[in-house]
Amino acid sequence: MPRLNVVDPATASGKAKELFDGPLKGKHLNIFKGLANNASILEGYLQFSGALKGGRALSPAEHEVVALTVGQLNGCDYCLAAHTMLASGAGLDVDQTIKIRKGQADDDRHSALSKFVTALVEKKGHIADTELAEFKNAGFGDDAVVETIGAVAVNYLTNFFNHVNNTDVDGFFQPAPAID
Repeated sequence: MPRLNVVDPATASGKAKELFDGPLKGKHLNIFKGLANNASILEGYLQFSGALKGGRALSPAEHEVVALTVGQLNGCDYCLAAHTMLASGAGLDVDQTIKIRKGQADDDRHSALSKFVTALVEKKGHIADTELAEFKNAGFGDDAVVETIGAVAVNYLTNFFNHVNNTDVDGFFQPAPAID
């Protein structure tokens, strides 16, 4: 059960109403209903996540690798459920999402990306030169380094928000498979 107010899109006002009627039309997810408690933050999230997807240094599947890796490291059930489903739309099957969450991706680029994200998170950005070189040797440029850092940041926002709020997982998301 959420610990913060759930903003009903039907009765929202001001900037929250504009967002629900505009970019979030038909996407009235529980996370957005909670973030709408501060419409400026919700708007900033939408802008930042939109800018990341427009960065094009990472593919849609690679953005899901970042989200699944961060969600796993932070133990965010909401984000793991959402991104397991979104990953399927980006071409990753459930077995691949499980392997990514375990740090065992089959694809070399996905493996390098997940390893880099794990290092960023665990070392709070203080990665070694060798870790950066390994990521870049996997075919990622400086633009991908910056986009990955941004993607980690936006996933931290959603993970932390969901932890504080105890956001209910939307009914159409299946819980992410448990991993051992």
